[in-house]
Amino acid sequence: MSQTVTARIAEIQGEGYYSPLVGRTVRTKGVVIAHSRRGFFIQDPAGRPNHNTSCGLFVLSYRDKPPLGSFAQAEGKVLDYLASEYDRPVTEIKAKKVSVLDKHGPALEPHWLNGHDLPEDPAQLALYLNALEGMLCGIAAGAVLIAPSNPFADYVVAPADLNERFVRSEHGGVLLDPKVPDRWYPSFRIVDYAQSIPVNVGDRLEQSISGALNYRSAAWQLAVNQAVRIAPGPAIQPGLRSLNQVDDAFSVMTLNALNLDVKVESKELVNDPSRDIDDDVGEGRFLALAQAIVKQAGAPDIVAVQEIQDNDGAEITTVVDGESTYAHLAKDVRAIGGPSYAWVDIDPELGADGGQPGGNIRNGFLYRSDRVQIVPGSVHRLAAEHPAFEESRKPLCASFCLCHKPDTRLTVGNVHLASKRHQRGMFSPEKPGFDPKQAVRVQQARLLHEWLSELEALQRDYYLTGDFNDTEYSDTIATLLDGERVNLVNQLPHRERYDYNHRGKLQVLMHGIVSKSQHAQGRTAYEILHGNELIGVQPGDAGGKASDHAYTLALLSIKKNG
Repeated sequence: MSQTVTARIAEIQGEGYYSPLVGRTVRTKGVVIAHSRRGFFIQDPAGRPNHNTSCGLFVLSYRDKPPLGSFAQAEGKVLDYLASEYDRPVTEIKAKKVSVLDKHGPALEPHWLNGHDLPEDPAQLALYLNALEGMLCGIAAGAVLIAPSNPFADYVVAPADLNERFVRSEHGGVLLDPKVPDRWYPSFRIVDYAQSIPVNVGDRLEQSISGALNYRSAAWQLAVNQAVRIAPGPAIQPGLRSLNQVDDAFSVMTLNALNLDVKVESKELVNDPSRDIDDDVGEGRFLALAQAIVKQAGAPDIVAVQEIQDNDGAEITTVVDGESTYAHLAKDVRAIGGPSYAWVDIDPELGADGGQPGGNIRNGFLYRSDRVQIVPGSVHRLAAEHPAFEESRKPLCASFCLCHKPDTRLTVGNVHLASKRHQRGMFSPEKPGFDPKQAVRVQQARLLHEWLSELEALQRDYYLTGDFNDTEYSDTIATLLDGERVNLVNQLPHRERYDYNHRGKLQVLMHGIVSKSQHAQGRTAYEILHGNELIGVQPGDAGGKASDHAYTLALLSIKKNG
């Protein structure tokens, strides 16, 4: 039997990311400051954070959770828990024995997370937060919610003293700062969903909150065991189209359908039943997307859609056809008074395009057959055999003509570039923030660049859109533009340039790229229909939203000579 070591929490935490006592059986004590689903947090009331050493600790104990505020003792083995490879480890005790020494421990004052105290430098920030691991921290009233609530009761805020030089959206969100893209904003999680509420960007904390600073899901957040009072911000309505349709112009909407399919998957046929079973029809996601197409975007001529799945969704079968998914979406569009849409895609090879296992994700086009037609022979997947697109969604390309002017042509490319899913967290001990797919996206952009150059040589009008998984400041977009093209996103006012909200940082991942001549001739217009990235859902609601992106809309007029 291993000998039990009595140690202060700071001795267990040690300096740096890893505990010097990992694998040892220890006994320690402290004030119980928060509960989580997996256990509880204790803090040494006599301790103070010293450099990068914390005096708070998580105790893994599903059954025994002493009352909040009590003074407790925990005995068990020290672990450095790692949720995934390259992630930041969390030091914890796997409890064998938990006892309450005093029902009323000493009161502790939270360490307040103020905007002016948070280091901008990622390395300094990592040390600052490491010194607070597992300790009681607080966020003062007046902080602005900068991310909408999600199904997991996660909230992100900008402290009231946040430097106002940051670019803010109309509703109070914070746009990504290209100089400090990894800036961290305080966040918290309501452990009990029953105490959580939906929030929108721009709402404010009406009262201060506190909890143990916990590292989970590649982010630091407070584990909060209290209900929160929120002062609502300005009402947010889904964005509506402002671009007027013109007879001699193509209107193109870009829509990420977030793994859309018609099937309620069977648990025996999916990779992970806890994640891969959903009911997109029953949860109203098809209808919500139909409303986006008809009510928000004004029934555009073309809808470039990403993340369409096959007919049996995430079930791992030989099915690759997605016809039923398109058909159901088109049916719901008609049901709410919209026009008839036809559709086109090219089925991926079985399991070859990445995405959710079994889903056979792909890009596709819906198009109004009363307004536009596909130029015969024009539909193809670009660079489908190139190594840069191995296990990645292939760009779908098609040329369209206006029905009343069949000699017109607009070539549309619909992309969904390599995912950021494998990017290391900004607090990873090794290569923080490293994205192994960044070089892949740049290579994909070079292939798209070559294709656009070919179209320009033929003096063809084109529009390249979709989910690029990179911002307008990235090497990916710079490679595509190469000084020869225009990203229509950059024509918008700065505070409107966002379609996605990543942990409180509003940013652009969808883009609209045209030739310089199209733009110089005044034949382009662009807007983002905000809403999805600003409006929250009820935590615990697995249905979530129809899309996690805003929708974009472009109006592209034909050449003056027809």
